[in-house]
Amino acid sequence: MPHTAPHYLAEGPRVAIRHFTLEDGPEFSARVRESKDLHRPWLFPPDNEEAYAAYARPLIEDPAKAGFLVCEKDSGDIAGYININNIVRGAFQCGALGYGAFAHAAGRGLMREGLGLVVDHAFGPLGLHRLEINVQPGNTASIALARGAGFRLEGFSPAMLFIDGAWRDHERWALTAEMRAGTHGPTA
Repeated sequence: MPHTAPHYLAEGPRVAIRHFTLEDGPEFSARVRESKDLHRPWLFPPDNEEAYAAYARPLIEDPAKAGFLVCEKDSGDIAGYININNIVRGAFQCGALGYGAFAHAAGRGLMREGLGLVVDHAFGPLGLHRLEINVQPGNTASIALARGAGFRLEGFSPAMLFIDGAWRDHERWALTAEMRAGTHGPTA
């Protein structure tokens, strides 16, 4: 899929991250259709351009959300996406991560690299202190990604999110800026 020169927010050895644009609809929705078997039963991202626009617009416009596309540096192809939802400012400075890889990029370590870039951006320019990930217990790939990025398991929430027609249990994983920096933070 042809790409114009993107504006990357951060770059790693193999991937870079950038914000969603409405112009990404054709590629994103095509990647979702190609990845249906990978995503089910965990994810249901938009698989057509109209649904993509409705999905992406809040990630672009709402200050309580930040959406990032993980792109392969050599081709510019979208490898996956990582969203920070429910950003709360004030004393909390926290957001909830959601993410998905696309089939052509799965198992290649691209999302791990992209997640590291997003975490650095969240704790740096976005000024967040804490990130949370909620994962269904059977989603071993997502749990491995959270664990590999340094998130710690903090708990279990029965019937937490309504997904695929039912209330699903979730494990709660979290990471703070101090954990990422290897410090214990301020003392009282």
